[in-house]
Amino acid sequence: MAKGFLSALKGVDAFGKTMEDVKVKTRTGALLTLIAAAIIFSFTTIEFFDYRRVNVDTSIIVDRSRGEKLTVNMNVTFPRVPCYLLSLDVMDISGETQSDITHNILKTRLDERGVPVPNSVITELQNDLDKINSQREGGYCGSCYGGVEPPSGCCNTCEDVRQAYVNRGWSFNRPDSIEQCVQEGWSEKLKEQASEGCNIAGRVRVNKVVGNIHLSPGRSFRTASHNLYELVPYLRTDGNRHDFTHTIHHLAFEGDDEYDNTKKKIGKELKERLGMSNPLDGTTARTIKQQYMFQYFLKVVSTRFETLDGKTINTHQYSATHFERDLDKGTQENTPAGLHVAHGTGGIPGAFFNYEISPLRIVHAETRQSFAHFITSTCAIVGGVLTVASLIDSALFATRKALKHKSGSPVSSGYSNGKLM
Repeated sequence: MAKGFLSALKGVDAFGKTMEDVKVKTRTGALLTLIAAAIIFSFTTIEFFDYRRVNVDTSIIVDRSRGEKLTVNMNVTFPRVPCYLLSLDVMDISGETQSDITHNILKTRLDERGVPVPNSVITELQNDLDKINSQREGGYCGSCYGGVEPPSGCCNTCEDVRQAYVNRGWSFNRPDSIEQCVQEGWSEKLKEQASEGCNIAGRVRVNKVVGNIHLSPGRSFRTASHNLYELVPYLRTDGNRHDFTHTIHHLAFEGDDEYDNTKKKIGKELKERLGMSNPLDGTTARTIKQQYMFQYFLKVVSTRFETLDGKTINTHQYSATHFERDLDKGTQENTPAGLHVAHGTGGIPGAFFNYEISPLRIVHAETRQSFAHFITSTCAIVGGVLTVASLIDSALFATRKALKHKSGSPVSSGYSNGKLM
């Protein structure tokens, strides 16, 4: 019974066999076989490399993160602004203000050639003025030397005395005779650093909201919820050229994952592979005027990298536009095209980085072709090439057979026992 079942099973054989004696082998068939084998090998090799290749798929999603912070990694050089006068402040739309940041920042004094002054690295941005005030006794009340006294009735700093003089309408031209100015060492420090520049580098933590970073001279005060910058008068009277020509060596927005050196290295490699770079790196902005403002408007976009081994690296990229303004022209000016332009604010000299946070997140995920896809593609290549080769061989054989019939030559000529002589 089993033998009968096996005999009946032969009826569904889709691969019928021919006898060896009725097979006809030709040179054309042999050539097509070699060509087909070469094509199969080539296409299979290409498919294998495609299977092993790691691709990066990009998608855009809504950024749903909340309460995160950004790390601003910066390295900026001002060749004609002394470190003593350079101030770094960060403000954002939430109302948070960081003034004279004292951590993760290095200021390096530079000589006229741009070479760091020996033993001049300053790890704090706290004003010397604040240090002096902290050393004074709590009951200290400085004289205003005849100027208009502030509401507190005391002029505890050289700037307070200068402002009192301005309010009185007097010229402030003899700071060396004022106790507060002498204690703060204004004259000596300004003379010592008058021709120097400054490099400021480090990391600043900011909220992930709209904000701005100010690199400008002088002191910043907090008054009625507005930041009021006052240039120290020596910028205009010390006889040296002070302007805010600067070079941005590096400016990047980083995520917390980049504090991990391994993840930072992976993220850097993926950025290089995708051609992602910081648009302001290597930027140089020049001016010959003291009263000149540089503004950079940045759009920060959250970016996430997902690797094949399951690692996730959160970082950021940004785009930038640039605007310059000559403050000597005031709030009203005429453009070269003849248009009248009115500025809403007077502005102050310096470099200002205004950043906005995009509500979108870009996801770059590493992917690789599945093994099942590789096997399927390989089978398709082998079957397709052999089928096409078989059709070509059949067509050539039939054509040759027809030509022989037409010429009257016997079809079996040149063959013996089914094989080509």
